[in-house]
Amino acid sequence: MFYFLVVIAVLLLGYAAVLVAFLRRGKKIPPAAYLALAGLNGLILAGVLAWAVSR
Repeated sequence: MFYFLVVIAVLLLGYAAVLVAFLRRGKKIPPAAYLALAGLNGLILAGVLAWAVSR
């Protein structure tokens, strides 16, 4: 379970870096990008809660 959280966190950081690169180039972030970011955050939150409950 811990490795799953690490993989999701790395994906989230990479995705955030891509969004920051978009902003630095002066491009607008599409609304779907915010949904994907929220989904990754939800996965991390659900994983952390499941890990905490199982301990």
